[in-house]
Amino acid sequence: MNKDSGSEDNSAEGATWPAHLERRRWPREPAVRRQSRPRASPTLVPTRFSTHELPKAEQFPSWHAHMAPLVDVQLPEGISPDDGFPAEQVGWHLGELLVVQQRAPGFSYTRSRSMLRSSPIDHWNVGLVRSGRAWTEVDRRVAEIGPGEVFFRSLGYPYRGRTTEAETILLFMPYELLADDASMLEAANNSVLSGSLADLLVNYINGMEANLDNITVEEVPRIVRTIRDMVVACAVAVRPETGGPQAKMGVMERAHRYIHLNLHSPELTPEAICRELGISRTRLYQLFEPSGGVLNYIRRRRLLQAYADLSDPTNNRPIAEIAEAAGFDVAANFTRAFNHEFGASPREIRKAAAAERPVAPVPPSERHGGATIGDWLKAVRS
Repeated sequence: MNKDSGSEDNSAEGATWPAHLERRRWPREPAVRRQSRPRASPTLVPTRFSTHELPKAEQFPSWHAHMAPLVDVQLPEGISPDDGFPAEQVGWHLGELLVVQQRAPGFSYTRSRSMLRSSPIDHWNVGLVRSGRAWTEVDRRVAEIGPGEVFFRSLGYPYRGRTTEAETILLFMPYELLADDASMLEAANNSVLSGSLADLLVNYINGMEANLDNITVEEVPRIVRTIRDMVVACAVAVRPETGGPQAKMGVMERAHRYIHLNLHSPELTPEAICRELGISRTRLYQLFEPSGGVLNYIRRRRLLQAYADLSDPTNNRPIAEIAEAAGFDVAANFTRAFNHEFGASPREIRKAAAAERPVAPVPPSERHGGATIGDWLKAVRS
């Protein structure tokens, strides 16, 4: 499928793009505006994946390996790996939001139940299609999406589909970011968002993308909150054709939901989680092995909640009370664990919040050296 016409890329990198496909630059803020805007802190540094420089026969295997933690991808019928697969992704980490700019030829994709059973990935996925078309099936219901449209999907459910050659902007948000509205959002799984609210979301995504290389650390939390609120507003407006999705959700998503709802309960133990999910302790440990174990996951979620409380300038709770809610009876232990996790003390985070100068997080590229989209998604949790 041919793409819409766009400006030519005359760079050396562009020479590797097949002649029968047009390459377009990602939208960028005009240079004059960028130069005139003072930067309060370093801007975001993207992570890149591309098959362009590889021999044709190695391009699709590379794409397959890159996408394997998320979906199993296959070439369309009649297409050989030897024909080449020029694909690229540029990932931008905005705290609890991963933005991925993707260009790829047509392929099919499957996120199976067996994959869900062993996967720590249960993010929410929002995608804006620039060109091409895609068809995705969840629970025998197919959603078709085309240029200018936005889809909403949970990665905690199995799905399968196919896409033509396409250019897409993908947004990934961890389950916890939208957990308070999960019961409403699950009903909108695999929906095409529409209406005036969806139009506003599209405009916001377009504006954000145009400024990705100019966003500062101080602006990230507000951008994430805005997108979160807009996505929730769009998704809850969807009227699903069928109900009762909770029984079909992945076990990892069910585990995350239970932990979120009982995060500060002293009764939140591996035994309680096993009883709730109806699984063995061995199975529970397998699920949370990528997170360092279920107790480590709970501890980290509590520290993240403490970080959020301390970062809120309107939250005046004593640090000792926040530490106790996070499961720490000894203040020194809380400070030590907090400092190890975030590279700053609780008092430093609260002081920075009061001055409205957020502490810059360690770039994900310095914490995660993996080259797959699964590694990118793990960094979003951090």
